[in-house]
Amino acid sequence: MGIKFIHCTLAAALLAGGISTATAQDYPTRTITMVMPYAAGGPGDTITRMFATAMQKSLGQQIVVDNPAGAGGSIGTAKVARAAPDGYTLLMTHISHATNVLMIKDLPYSPVTDFQPIGLATVGPMVVTGRKDLPPTDTKEFIAYVRENAAKISMGHAGIGSASHLCGLMFMDALGIKLTMIPYKGAAPAINDLMGGQIDIMCDQTTSTIPAIQSGRIKPYAVAGTKRLPSLPDLPALSELGIKGFDISIWFGLYAPKGTPQPVVDKLSAALQMAVQDPEVKSRLNAIGTEPASPDLAVPARLQAHLKNEIDTLGPLLTKAGVTAN
Repeated sequence: MGIKFIHCTLAAALLAGGISTATAQDYPTRTITMVMPYAAGGPGDTITRMFATAMQKSLGQQIVVDNPAGAGGSIGTAKVARAAPDGYTLLMTHISHATNVLMIKDLPYSPVTDFQPIGLATVGPMVVTGRKDLPPTDTKEFIAYVRENAAKISMGHAGIGSASHLCGLMFMDALGIKLTMIPYKGAAPAINDLMGGQIDIMCDQTTSTIPAIQSGRIKPYAVAGTKRLPSLPDLPALSELGIKGFDISIWFGLYAPKGTPQPVVDKLSAALQMAVQDPEVKSRLNAIGTEPASPDLAVPARLQAHLKNEIDTLGPLLTKAGVTAN
């Protein structure tokens, strides 16, 4: 009787969790929803749809993209945190998954403990750019110019806590300077003012800056990381000039709700690893100035470690800048 009771209890627990062992092994058997917690049509939505299309090839079921945008991505993210842990509701999100816990008071979920990481999908570089008539002609001249004229230089960003804001803070910290930071309501108006000469410099993701760079409307000065980019092979990384502690990227990671069974996690991670190696995905990402994560990063442990590192790194940076959760 005791053994039968244990078996019945275990089966009940599995069913209460929303999925049985047999169901987990057969997963997926129906349409999957991939939540992108930002508006449709933006770079994040484009990237999410690329991976949804690629992953459904190997999973054998349709993946639809849902965009419950708002509150810095926290509305859609909370929706996934509350979803059944059965592998049919997923979250594709980016660096905001690390910054929201630092920026939003009483966040209704924990990015670290309320989600099951699947793996990193992309690691998108950021580039420091300037207005087209800024005097420096190369990276070395630019660094010297910024250091000498810091008090007079304005640096735009897409809003407090945005990746471009964080990049600006990291840039100032690495160079030991203080610039006039100008916040905008998004990257697009900031880049428009950079092209118009209303602000001097900006640091933003290549998906936003590449078109303006290629058309000559802004000047590229440096990669905000440790290596050069395939899309801008002649542009040095700041690390090449001996500037340390300046490495920031726009990354996208795939998550499921906490408690998702391991067989489901394994299948999703395997599908993600295939997607990052898909030639079409690589080509389309390169066209917008970013690149897929390497297969060894498209696994749960690497995404979890990356998230924790981002929180640990960006938290002190925001505190130093006087930015607190509200």
